[in-house]
Amino acid sequence: MSEGARTLLREDSEALAAADAPALPLGGQDEPLASPPAAELPEAVPLEPGRALVLSDFRAPRTGPIESVVRWAYRLGVPGSVLASPLRKPAAPRLLATVASPLEGERAGGMALRAGQFLVHGLKVPFDKVDFASGAPLTAPVQRTVQGFTWLRDLGACAPREECAGIGEKLLARWLKANPVPAKGPAWTVEHAGLRLLAWLVNAPLILSGDAALRAKALEAMEATARYLDRQVARAEDRLGQVAGWCAIVAAGLLLPDGQPRRLFGEAGLLRALGELVSEDGGVLSRSPLAQMEAIALLVDLRACYEAVDRDPPPALETMLGLLVPPLLTLRMGDRGLGSWQGSGATSAARLDALVTASGIRARPGKDSKHWGYHRVDAGKATLVLDAAPPPRARHARFGCASTLAFELSHGEQRIIVNCGGAELAGGQVPVRIEQGLRGSAAHSTLVLDDANSTAVLIKGLIGKGVEEVDIARTTVKQKGRDAARLEASHNGYAARYGLIHRRTLLLGADGSGLSGEDVLEPSGRQGKRGKIAFALRFHLGYGIEAGLSDDKRGAGLALPDGSYWQFRLGGDSGEAHIAIEDSLWVDGQGRPRATKQLVVEGLTSRSGGRFPWLLKRMG
Repeated sequence: MSEGARTLLREDSEALAAADAPALPLGGQDEPLASPPAAELPEAVPLEPGRALVLSDFRAPRTGPIESVVRWAYRLGVPGSVLASPLRKPAAPRLLATVASPLEGERAGGMALRAGQFLVHGLKVPFDKVDFASGAPLTAPVQRTVQGFTWLRDLGACAPREECAGIGEKLLARWLKANPVPAKGPAWTVEHAGLRLLAWLVNAPLILSGDAALRAKALEAMEATARYLDRQVARAEDRLGQVAGWCAIVAAGLLLPDGQPRRLFGEAGLLRALGELVSEDGGVLSRSPLAQMEAIALLVDLRACYEAVDRDPPPALETMLGLLVPPLLTLRMGDRGLGSWQGSGATSAARLDALVTASGIRARPGKDSKHWGYHRVDAGKATLVLDAAPPPRARHARFGCASTLAFELSHGEQRIIVNCGGAELAGGQVPVRIEQGLRGSAAHSTLVLDDANSTAVLIKGLIGKGVEEVDIARTTVKQKGRDAARLEASHNGYAARYGLIHRRTLLLGADGSGLSGEDVLEPSGRQGKRGKIAFALRFHLGYGIEAGLSDDKRGAGLALPDGSYWQFRLGGDSGEAHIAIEDSLWVDGQGRPRATKQLVVEGLTSRSGGRFPWLLKRMG
């Protein structure tokens, strides 16, 4: 969010913790803490009119001075049992309610669990080959599955509880044996610990229905993990990890005994973290669709925890869900699945529909998200999505990609132009060795100069220097009496190295049957440099499309699986450029890499600039 938004959220939450009160509360977990009339908080700095409605709801709950002192004391380390009920012994560990989350798991994953395997992005990993210890050498997606217990939801989706609870208890027992106390390593990152604790609390019947001794150990582990997160949540690797930790803290405060101080502490921290997670138009700052989906899922599960104890969640949770869903829908293609951006694969329509339904938010896709950075055009049966923003900042990137000015195009349910995607899924069926390559500019449908990325792609998902500025203009033009949308954008990613600006113009026909484009290289300074430089315009083709070159190598025919035929053609003033057909791959909604083809417009162009018009049109 903007600095003003973050400041408002920080002031709202911290002002509650700074209030003074004469005494500590005496109420129990199920008894609201009595308090005198709430003191008036200082008024926040007035907001711009366009933002006031959203941010007026997006703030920490107002509480009385006694609850403010409880939050402050808990943050200092006073045990919750002392603050909630100082005159009695701490309550024995137990769950106060059973949660019914509207989010359903994937049945295929659950069936694999019943067969003795974790299903991780299409890869089947037998239980017997998994080391549950925190330091085990597992790939990142397998670590996330094993240490985050994200598989529990899938287990509950495949069969009645009586038939699958034994599997959950068996795997929980193995994990507890391998991780007896909070330690270091992947199991104890804030994100994994938060996902694990929330999964335990939301899916408790799958792990607490049998052996009494295991149940006692599991409840002790829940409390120990909650205490660990209380201390470590501020040290999360990034904002999404911090939100996962805060959601688990609030859920523990709702569902474990003597939890009211923890809940008050967690709510203030969660709302502050949410304010720092998203941009002003609701897109997470990592610009990752998978991160956007995870944020929505966390809030849906947390809302279910509030419902389980018959307590209203802070209004900001619903406000945040209303902000998060529309940007995600911006990336929905004609087959209703998501496009491949910032490391994600082509998330399936079924998974996306289930998440949006569970959120309860009814919204239309955003058209032009300035901060989220993706721009969408719909015409006839065609859908076009353009990445018109710099990659995420290094502190926000999770699997940052050099995808500036890349686009995806679909017609009906057929994807025509795609990006490879899938870097975040590497370690499942996608080989880890190609993860960094999938994040490069050449893995996206955009222009590449001298085989160099427009933004440096670093290891561990990080992004370096490159694109800093992107200009975007959206206009409407008349085409045979109908309105057609034109997007014109430019970026400076190649300016420092090669002295060139890349400008791309896309015009989607009003009936959706044709896309005309032009890629321009122009000097970033007053005078262009001498000499020539290699360039490549890459158009990765959707799965199942057959391509053939024309005799002059300036055109290509595309036979689509739906029976339609499209033609790609270079414009007359595109110099000595020619088209080649090369191998490519596309990672589908199940995390499977699919062999595809790509059209590559390549050649040499003057370092003082060049112009490359092209047309993609449906024939017949």
